[in-house]
Amino acid sequence: MALAVIESSVWLPNISLFVFIFVCCVFSISLLPKASKGSRSAGPLDNVASSSSSAFLRFQRKFLLIYSLASVMEGLWAVFGEYELSFHGVSKEQMVTSLCVGYVAALTVGTGLGMVSDSIGHKKACLIFCTLHLFVGLWKKISPHPSLWMASICLSLATSIFSFSFEAMLVVENEKQGFRQDTLSDTFWLMTFFESVSLILSQVLANWLLGSNLGKGMVSPSTAAIFLSVMSIISVGNGWKETPKATVAKDYNVSYAHIFKDKRIWLLGFAHASLHFSIAIFWILWAPTVVADGREAHLGLVYPCLLGARMLGSTIFPWLLTGPSSLRTEDCLIYAYSVLGISLSVIAYDYQEIAVLVSLFCLFHAVVGLIIPSLARLRTMHVPNELRGGMIALSLAPANAGILFLLVQRGYYQSIENSTMIALASVGLFTSAGCMHLLKQWGKQPYQNWHKM
Repeated sequence: MALAVIESSVWLPNISLFVFIFVCCVFSISLLPKASKGSRSAGPLDNVASSSSSAFLRFQRKFLLIYSLASVMEGLWAVFGEYELSFHGVSKEQMVTSLCVGYVAALTVGTGLGMVSDSIGHKKACLIFCTLHLFVGLWKKISPHPSLWMASICLSLATSIFSFSFEAMLVVENEKQGFRQDTLSDTFWLMTFFESVSLILSQVLANWLLGSNLGKGMVSPSTAAIFLSVMSIISVGNGWKETPKATVAKDYNVSYAHIFKDKRIWLLGFAHASLHFSIAIFWILWAPTVVADGREAHLGLVYPCLLGARMLGSTIFPWLLTGPSSLRTEDCLIYAYSVLGISLSVIAYDYQEIAVLVSLFCLFHAVVGLIIPSLARLRTMHVPNELRGGMIALSLAPANAGILFLLVQRGYYQSIENSTMIALASVGLFTSAGCMHLLKQWGKQPYQNWHKM
């Protein structure tokens, strides 16, 4: 009797997908100057140099370099973290616990750090971010078995600071040095672009450091994190001089009480929270979704495809909002959030082939790459610079609370399915599209921002 041999194949993304994303990014950036002659005389990089002084271009490049270093540090632990835990025999239950501890830290301490950053200065907050990464790197270098909870807390707090401090520092320094506000839009999408590039480089760096000798190479990412942290501390420390603020707590309370009465702030905050929630849910569940039912896929090659799609999405931002067919930011976000909601609804609705899933994942991240700079642009219109860090941190608190709740329900009680978590994220995105519609309706003077009041 002959035995049937079942061959299992590992799904790999087609090389043409990488080429397509790369070519589209190049053409999207290089063709913008020709396409925008009617409304702008130069492209996203050239018009900054012409409309502003060369001092701005130096400022922008220096900031993007610092931001890219920080992004590589964030990506290094994101790529290396779970693999390191599996290598040391940490169970899935312990991994879930470390995630929960991290989100508790982000919800409790991380939320308050935003307001602290506004008070002490965002440069000091960025230095704290670098110091946290340095501390974790040194601890893992020295101790063979560092505390899982402590590492999770430190990295979660660093991620919380990363989410608001660099953007807030950019806006504050841009205003302090007298540069035009419209130049911020170019820097916002470049931040998203270079962050995605840095995350891809962090994966390449992690794979190169590990090498073939896992036992010896396991320490290498910690060494890289230490080096990057020191470089970032030097870069931030030698950056712009920051004048300590003399604003007292009472003044901040009055300011927050005033802006909380603005319904547009609430709509913008909910939209940001739903995006953060959906991105976090995606990164938690994308790998289990791809390999469901015993399917096999080379996730290490899918990951750069997703980040490449985000790079492409960020290059679309100047086409839609500052190009020849300029759209209002709220209109763009209405469609963008709707597309995100539809993509996650399809993922949550039914079983899909890996190729279809990866296509939907790429669509999701491409639209995310468009939304991130768009929300930053709206924050510049509606949120005072001196309260920007606190408002970003406060808007992320509901999302962190929701993620923590779902992690507990799924990880410990098994009372909720993965598809339900994705569906909830989809509902939040559709609701955000409605929020952007209301923001458009209520903002009869949409560009009467805080800096003109």
